[in-house]
Amino acid sequence: AAEFYKLFQLEIGEVYNNRSITKEERKRWQSALDKHLRKKMKLKPMTRMNGNFARKLMSRETVDAVCELIKCEERHEALRELMDLYLKMKPVWRSSCPTKECPELVCQYSFNSQRFAELLSTKFSYRYEGKITNYFHKALAHVPELIERDGSIGAWASEGNESGNKLFRRFR
Repeated sequence: AAEFYKLFQLEIGEVYNNRSITKEERKRWQSALDKHLRKKMKLKPMTRMNGNFARKLMSRETVDAVCELIKCEERHEALRELMDLYLKMKPVWRSSCPTKECPELVCQYSFNSQRFAELLSTKFSYRYEGKITNYFHKALAHVPELIERDGSIGAWASEGNESGNKLFRRFR
């Protein structure tokens, strides 16, 4: 959710056209986004994003509201497609037994994750110039094999991921 929140801000500021931005501009975009989300979605901005905020932020309605602040129709389409792909992949992550509860989404997962990564590297290249977080990479690339091996991604809890990240930092 935090990544989408950042993307929304950068899209409002049209960073895809002009990559040299100041801290003041970034604050102005954040303020515009927060005001608009408060007005349209009844979302109160927070310094630390909680679960309820994130759940409401990660919706088609939010993207539609954010698109009202973005001038370019092509960018609207890219944001909507990105959110749609996210919403198609999410049930696979959340399910305790995705092969039984949402088998069609498991089958589509690899395609959706590849398209998601492609969108990030093309339409949102100003943000992801070949650099995504370990967590993002795992969520996009390794979920199908985890499901095949373990039945779900429950074993791949955030605590384990955090300890893995700590190890990665040590060896850098």
